[in-house]
Amino acid sequence: MRLGRRAAVGGMLAGTWSGRAGAAEWPAKPVQWVVPYPPGGGSDIFARPIAADLTHRLGQSMPIDNRSGAGGTIGTAVAARAAPDGYTLLLGDTGLTFAPTLYPKAGFDFGRDFAPVSALARAPYVLVVNPQRIAAPTLAAFLMMAKAKPDSIDFGSPGLGSIAHLAIELLEDRTGVRFHHVPYRGGAPMLQDLLAGQIGAAFVLASTVGPHVGSGNLRALAVANRRREPALPDVPTTTEAGLDAFRVTIWFGLFAPRRTPAPILDRLHDAVQAALATEEVRRVWREQSARVEPESRADFERFVAQEVVRWTARAKAAGVTLE
Repeated sequence: MRLGRRAAVGGMLAGTWSGRAGAAEWPAKPVQWVVPYPPGGGSDIFARPIAADLTHRLGQSMPIDNRSGAGGTIGTAVAARAAPDGYTLLLGDTGLTFAPTLYPKAGFDFGRDFAPVSALARAPYVLVVNPQRIAAPTLAAFLMMAKAKPDSIDFGSPGLGSIAHLAIELLEDRTGVRFHHVPYRGGAPMLQDLLAGQIGAAFVLASTVGPHVGSGNLRALAVANRRREPALPDVPTTTEAGLDAFRVTIWFGLFAPRRTPAPILDRLHDAVQAALATEEVRRVWREQSARVEPESRADFERFVAQEVVRWTARAKAAGVTLE
């Protein structure tokens, strides 16, 4: 019995020492970044500049592995099953926090299976209308119009279960109004129909909508964030427009499989924070109307935990199930 205990303790110590040794020499080989969406999308845009910077900063290549499909759940499940050794990372976003609610066979639990490393970027949604369809000049007037004729305003989204769709549900819940939701198969066809006047309103990312607001083809009623958007300085926030604490942003962050050693997570966090401070990265972020504030790994972990609860509840309330 005594020998068995010694053997068990010895095994535990050996495992601990091995983990520490592995963390100390990390990275000793390329670190794969799983981006669970096709090349060229938002996740890809924010992943590649950081991965390129960390390649030089940490001395190992950081190849991007685009594993798209099923709303990002295929690639995310691959990352969730990876060894927690720091050599597989995930480029996560807001949508993945509630994806298992939409896709019952997703194969992961975002809050349980991933360790947050660092936020990369946050970008706000803007409530916009086609001025030829919706004459309302302000958010208050828009809501008054919607209340007068429930379900009469065609409100588009890039698809069922998208953040923009849940934003519509949130707006209805907060205001008591009812819209006619028109889901599309992607943001591009939705925006095309919004510009053509086939639908009247939508939540669109600030980086996408800016030129169309500037040309007068669309009217921005409010930025769904705590502060104004530099690209749309004259557009009030939802709070300024009378809808307090209504926030809808998409964020992107770096994650590792849960149980990845803390020293590796800390080193990754510090490297990402340094990359975010470079002018090259800041330039790309400005072009995308995105920003991120310096924060600790613990702060980001708390933020992600809150987002998982918030958006999962909203997705369950929407009652959408996808395959």
